[in-house]
Amino acid sequence: MELPAFPLKRKRVHEVYGAGATGFAAVVCAGLQGPVIWITEGWKSERLYPVGFGAFADPSRLLVAEAQGPDDVLAVGEEALRDGAVPMVVMEITQTLGLTAGRRLQLAAETGRTTGLCLIPEGMGSNAAETRWHCIPKADPTPLADSTLMRWELKKNKKGTLGAWDVRWQHTTGHLAVVSASRE
Repeated sequence: MELPAFPLKRKRVHEVYGAGATGFAAVVCAGLQGPVIWITEGWKSERLYPVGFGAFADPSRLLVAEAQGPDDVLAVGEEALRDGAVPMVVMEITQTLGLTAGRRLQLAAETGRTTGLCLIPEGMGSNAAETRWHCIPKADPTPLADSTLMRWELKKNKKGTLGAWDVRWQHTTGHLAVVSASRE
């Protein structure tokens, strides 16, 4: 079974929120070749641990940039998207992303032929986003040592259907599997 709108469409900016947002971003990065720029605000006490990224992809592919504030995250993200030197730019957004800022990011992604992903707080997305995902970890009644069960809900999709899926990242194979409803 395939997920609509996944893998994320290139040359567009997407959004994700929820407790599983970082895991969603890691799975997206795992499916790409080349470096990934991850932009966050420097004041935040929570930091991305690149070694933890190793369960999904080579941590040396991850370039972490710390910006001064939310406007700087958007400015650095826009330039990285426009440049096109990397296949993906991940931006941790801490405040509402307005339509103008969202549209600027979309135009930059199109110009650079790069995928953008904004990790947003709930309810703070932009109307310009191509897709918006809500991701949460899910309790697994039959846990496997090499996998992580997550619930991905497609809340916004400019080009198709919406829905919800239980997915499992299999660490040993490096693949994403959609867990069938009949399993439950």
